[in-house]
Amino acid sequence: MPHIASRGPGRPPAAKAAETRERILRAAREVFSELGYDAATFQAIAVRSDLTRPAINHYFQSKRLLYREVVEHTNGILVRGGEEKARAETSLLKRLSAFFSIAVQVDTKDRSVAAFLVTSVLEAQRHPELKEDEYDPLANSRAFVHWAVTDAIERGELITESDVSTVVEMLVAVMWGMGFYAGYVGSHDELVSVVAQLELLMANKLWELSG
Repeated sequence: MPHIASRGPGRPPAAKAAETRERILRAAREVFSELGYDAATFQAIAVRSDLTRPAINHYFQSKRLLYREVVEHTNGILVRGGEEKARAETSLLKRLSAFFSIAVQVDTKDRSVAAFLVTSVLEAQRHPELKEDEYDPLANSRAFVHWAVTDAIERGELITESDVSTVVEMLVAVMWGMGFYAGYVGSHDELVSVVAQLELLMANKLWELSG
């Protein structure tokens, strides 16, 4: 069923600015992840947030400015949040597990977070002008994984004959595949189970190959 705005014109008089802004960002994240940047409109975001288009324009003068703030906000929730939690751990496996656990926690509250981050990577390919180096979720996650792998090698925890950059890209590919799964494919319970199995796989406890 389509969303129908119930409020009159203008900005909601009783809503606080911060709450209204948060409401717009969440609605925009959902619309951008469902429709893509080109098809998303202020009108669709207004309807989804149960506000009016003038109310959206009051906070954001253009779709590009709104999109950039959604990228920054969502990157902070998932990528930066996962990195902060992971850096508190002391082993590679625990750091990667901590990073994945943020996706599980966020998925419980708002599935559009993972969905939007995945689509934002695609949109950056279609629209290079939308890419913000400081808030690039792909670049940020790659930098985190490179740090975690390099640190594990330097501490003697990880021994590999593979090229480090290739190992990093493999883990990044798994990470973003999990993001796609969290945003578009599996339920929350399925995501929890998949993350648990991935942790066993990384710990070399998932299976044993027969001779």
